[in-house]
Order: sequence, then C-alpha cells, then structure tokens
Amino acid sequence: MAENRLVQGRYRLLDTIGRGGMGEVWRARDESLGRQVAVKCLKPLGPRHEPSFLQVLRERFRREARVAAALQHRGITVVHDFGEDAGTLFIVMELLNGRNLSQLLDDNRRQPLPVRDVVEIAEQVTAALAYTHEQAVVHRDLKPANIVRTTDGTVKICDFGIARLGHDIGFTARLTGTGIAMGSPHYMSPEQIGAHAIDHRSDLYSLGCVLYELATGVPPFDLGDAWAVLVGHRDTAPAPPRTLRPDLPEPYERIMLELLAKDPDDRPRDADDLAKRLADARHRHPARRAPADPDDTAATPRLPSWTRGMTLGSPAGAARRPPRPTADPATTVLTDTWTGGGDPRGGDASPAVPLASPAPPDDRRAALTGRLESAHALSRRGRYFDAHQCYAEVLADQQRALGPDHPDTLGCRHHLARNLGRLGRLEDCLAMTREVAEARARVLGARHPDTLTTRCELAHVLGKLGNWAAALQIYQQVAAARAAALGPDHPDTLAARYEVGIGLGRLGRSAEALALYRDLIAARTRTQGADGPDTLRARHGLGVNLGQLGRWQEALVEAREVAAARERVLGPDHPDTLVSRRETAVALGWLGRWNDALDGYRQVADARERVLGAAHPDALTSQSDLAQCLEQLGRADEAAALHRRVASLRRQRARRER
Repeated sequence: MAENRLVQGRYRLLDTIGRGGMGEVWRARDESLGRQVAVKCLKPLGPRHEPSFLQVLRERFRREARVAAALQHRGITVVHDFGEDAGTLFIVMELLNGRNLSQLLDDNRRQPLPVRDVVEIAEQVTAALAYTHEQAVVHRDLKPANIVRTTDGTVKICDFGIARLGHDIGFTARLTGTGIAMGSPHYMSPEQIGAHAIDHRSDLYSLGCVLYELATGVPPFDLGDAWAVLVGHRDTAPAPPRTLRPDLPEPYERIMLELLAKDPDDRPRDADDLAKRLADARHRHPARRAPADPDDTAATPRLPSWTRGMTLGSPAGAARRPPRPTADPATTVLTDTWTGGGDPRGGDASPAVPLASPAPPDDRRAALTGRLESAHALSRRGRYFDAHQCYAEVLADQQRALGPDHPDTLGCRHHLARNLGRLGRLEDCLAMTREVAEARARVLGARHPDTLTTRCELAHVLGKLGNWAAALQIYQQVAAARAAALGPDHPDTLAARYEVGIGLGRLGRSAEALALYRDLIAARTRTQGADGPDTLRARHGLGVNLGQLGRWQEALVEAREVAAARERVLGPDHPDTLVSRRETAVALGWLGRWNDALDGYRQVADARERVLGAAHPDALTSQSDLAQCLEQLGRADEAAALHRRVASLRRQRARRER
C-alpha cells in the first residue's frame, strides 16, 4: 500500500502505524466524515505461496472483520467498515490513542507494573471477555500486544484475526490444517498446544499469562526457545508470582495460578466467575496508591481510571417545573431530560404524559435521567462508543420501567440512533432512526416537534449515505410542517429550510438553491440581524451555489463580504472566518488569479497553524491547498518542499498518537 492512497474512494492512507504477519495498519483520514481512523490492510503476497494458503489467509482476514464488527463493548476495538479495494482487503477501525501492554512493559524497562494498574487491567479485560464469550466468540490469541490501554485508562482488546465462533468448528479445522500458527507461544493454553477442544477457558488461561507478565515482568514460561515454552505450558507448573514479586497481594497470586491451571475444569468457570473473584480480592486487599498520593485515603474508594471526567448530569433532586395544562395530549412536549427544558413553541417544557405504563418512582426516574446525561456528556466529548454503551443500558431500563412507546424511551432511542451515526454505523443508524420517527408519529403525532426532529435526523443520515433525493423530500416536508405549526420565521423552520438548500445544491439544483438562500437571508436578517451567525451561514451557502453555477465573480464578491463580516463579528481566526477566506481563495483560483489566491491560501494556512498547531489535520489540509496553488503557478520546487513538510508533520503526529 502507498502513502496518500485513497482506499475505496473514502479512506486516505497517511502513514503506517504497525505491521504484522497478516498485514499493515495505517493511520488514515475518513474523507466522508472528517475523522481519523485506523485501516488494516492484508499485505499483497507473492506468487510463491500456494493458492490454498492465500485463500485461508483471506478467509481469516474476512473473518476478523465479521467477528469484530459484530462486537459492541467499551473494551473491544470498534470496527467501522470492511471491504476490498483493487484486490486488497481492508478493515477500518477506531484509531486508539494509547499503548499496548507490551509497549507499556517496554516503557517500564520490562519491570512489573504497579499492582493497582495490573488489577484495573485485569478487571477491564475480564469484562470484555465476559461479553465476547456471551456472544460465543473465543479470541484465541490474547497477548499483551493485542490489548491496548488508551490515554484515558480504558483497556481494549484488539485483533480478532484467529477468533472463532463457538459453534463454528469446520472453519477452525480448515485453518489449522494449513499449518498456520494459531496463537503466540508465550500465551497459548495447553489445550491449544495439544490440539484439544478449545472453549472460552482458553482465553482465561491466556489472560492468566498476560497478568503474570504484567505483575512480574516476565511471562510464566520465559524459556530459551518456542518448543521449550510450549512444553512448559503443557507439562510444567509456573513459579508462584510472589517468588518474583513479593509485594503482590496473595489473593491476586491465587487468581493467576487458578487461571494457569493445566486442566480447563480447574480454572474459573467463566469470565463472570473471574470478575467475582477479582472483586472479592479487591475488597479484601485494596490495591492502594503510592503513599505520596494526597488522594489515597481510606475513606475514599478508588474508582477505575476510565471513570475520570464522567459527570452525573443534573442533581437527582433537582426541582421540576409544574405541569402546564394542555388540551391535546398529542402536543405534549417530552421531558426536559433530552429537550433541554425548552418548548420548541416558546413556552416551558411540561412533563411527558405516560402512554405505555405508569411512571417509575421519582428516585428511579431521576437515576435514569442522570445516566442519560452521562451518555450525553460522553458523546459531547467525542467518546461515542462509551456513550453507545451508556445509551443502550439506559434504554433497556426505560423499556422495562416505562414501556417501548413511552416518550422518554423514544427519546433515548433517538439519541442512541444518532450516536450510531457518529460511530460510522450509518445503516444501523438509518434503520433505528426510521423506527423512532414512525413510533413518534404514532404516539405523539406526525407534526409533534419531537417527531419532526427525528425526521430531520433521518434526512441527515440519508444525505450521508448519498440518498439526497429522499433527504431533500423529508427536509421539505419538515420545513412545511414547522412553518404551519410554528410560523415561517421560527428558528426551527428556518433551520429546516437551510437543510433544504443544502439538499438542492447536492442534487445540482443550484438555481433553486439560490432562490431559497436569498429568501432565507432575508428572513434571518429580519429575525437575527445582518451579522447574525445564521444569516452569514445562509450567505455562505449562497456564495457556494453561485460558484457551482460558474458565476465565480459573484461568488468572489459574496465570499469576501461574508469573510469580512465574520472577521468583524467572530474574529479573524474563528473557524468560520477561515472557511470563508478559503472560499475566497477558491473563487480567485477559478478566475485564474492564482497569485491573489496564493495570498489567501497562505493566510489561512498560517492562521490555522498558529491557532491549531502545525500538525493539526485542518492545518495540514491548508498546507496542502497552498502546495497545490504553488503547482498552478509553476513553482514546483516550493510545492514539493511543502508536500514533504506535510508528510513529515503527519508522521510526527502519528508517532505522538501511538
């Protein structure tokens, strides 16, 4: 694979961040969603390999994608996409910011990790294994290099390359029949070595090997060659960890030795059983902080590091507004749990009317509200997978307590669906959003503000999937319904009309978009003023569509005026100001005024580098714009030097993020 290659027209490969037996892992940019991801590519293999061998490797790679994509847990790396491009199989995964456990040991000069870190890692990996085993998936290659601890303390299992479903024996037989190594010697269970039946307890043995190494600095059988290591796993009892690490609490030594039992029946029966043993050990012998830590008090129990920064949301006892009489239950606004406490029609929010079952006690409902706020906070911080887990748990409780059609339940489903889109699971997001829109229309009414909000989200997802014709139709219907219910100048009506303009432009109907944007600018000016952010946003849309119609001189005038207004209102370095200044440079380029465009591109690049840093993705994009402009001016040497600088900065950024 080559740097800067565009995979399947979407994923721009930036630089390699890892290599293994099956392939390479690249840091990449998802051009559709504007986020960084990791792309794992199956290495092209030469003709010296037998076709059957290549087929097995390809099947194994596809299997990793299918297995990993089906797993949704905070302790498992998220898989966003999978496919084949020009004969190369690839998997798109979340880009983890952290270190794998092997690297952590290397960072610590192969010395044992602190006991509290070993305990936290053990508990989080155990929780992830409990989930995967419930899905009948056995990892079969658990080792320090396949477990990552991110910068916020979350521990994630990676690389399901040789995982198998518990009921899929035939696939395993086909793979092992090729002679491909099915695991790593230092972490293989005795049953793997002896080719006996393998189940979830094999993963528990491998976890025991990992914990032993974290706690002592060496694997349980640190012998001279691979064969001696395998024989050790099969025939030799490991040295008790406390002979190498005397300060290791005895309960944890006992757990490690139980995990390393030769007979699977002598190990903990499953990951849930292991979790209970770890909790009991923590209770009996807490892993304390270093004495110098001022927070290390007996009265304050230590929470796992991944809980740092989480919020409980609104206080459970917060006062609620009294209900406001309404003649029509179908127009009752949802609780301020997710509407923010404001009625879209301008009044205060009233409590939701229970439609499916009696409301739960106040303390239970308050707890659900607090947990929902925690999910919102995680989503706002970009921790979409953690938010997904939280939303799913709250939804399950709401369905039990309130019923599937209660407005609060539907509100949580709305947010869960939206978060699926942020995770890149657009098809799942589309299906759930459509279901919520239909349910809200049935329960609340087709013109209820919350129904229309979900329909807007449905149109948004359709647009991301490229179905702009359907998206435009929904936006037009929502705009008409809001105009009838709220008035033509209501902010929600104008927001929907702006999205109609986006849809028209995407479908090449720029002449219609121009007329819409002109009306929208007039309405926004009446309600918000000529310099209001939404007024300027509509003017920006007008300029973009002028350009799409080839009316570049008019587009240039509009872009300059909007840039000047945004600089006056928002400041010279505000992101919106810089976007308008870039649009000005684009128009100058189309008019053949490349010297003037060069000044604009340089100003934007300098501002983004000053504000965001040289290695920020937006700053790098601006530097690339500048290099392309230099090429247009025939200044190839300067352009090449700038391209090299961008590539170097991207590599530096990748190294910092590892």
